[in-house]
Amino acid sequence: MKASFLKFAAAALAVLAMAGCAHQQHNDYSKFRAEDPHSILVVPVVNRSVDVTAPDYFLSSISIPLVERGYYVFPVNLVKQVMADDGLSDSDMVHEQEPQRLASLFGADSIMYISIERWDARYVVLATTVTVSLDYTLKSGRTGETLWTNHQTLQYSPNNNSGGGIAGLIAQAIVAAVQKAAPDYMPLAYQANNQALYAKGTGLPAGPYHGLYGKDKDTY
Repeated sequence: MKASFLKFAAAALAVLAMAGCAHQQHNDYSKFRAEDPHSILVVPVVNRSVDVTAPDYFLSSISIPLVERGYYVFPVNLVKQVMADDGLSDSDMVHEQEPQRLASLFGADSIMYISIERWDARYVVLATTVTVSLDYTLKSGRTGETLWTNHQTLQYSPNNNSGGGIAGLIAQAIVAAVQKAAPDYMPLAYQANNQALYAKGTGLPAGPYHGLYGKDKDTY
């Protein structure tokens, strides 16, 4: 299983590297720098995919990379429970609230809104393509202004090397069917988060609890 994961990660990194070479850009960080957020409130994820389990799985992947970027992140499960107790159990309803109201519940500097646009596996002939597509938006908890946005779409279609002949084709079909029935989205989710937060020119600048805080203006 470890070897399979490493192959998956290597393939995903290769896709990301090619995407980065093909399209370089640089965001405007003036509002972000002026606001200088120290803490991030990750609110419940809006799910536009057909997989009802996607939000809970995804939420488990986002806190650690944000902490590693140097920000204090409110515990996502606690946030979800507090908002439910405050009548905000529906994620769409949460995203429609004024950022200032959400921030006031926790004393947060900024709010991270994430929507899952795709979280699916599609079977075509002898292969299954797994897709994760995510929108990220960070807003000020003081003014409600948008400080940072990012979009990531990653796909993975494993190469099934099962030999030739009829037996090989049957084996490929079986593997693809199994992957479609129980695909593993999390490696793509982890890669999407890392690309969103770390990519030069478009990622999230280092926060106050990171050694590069205030020193990465040439990169972001």
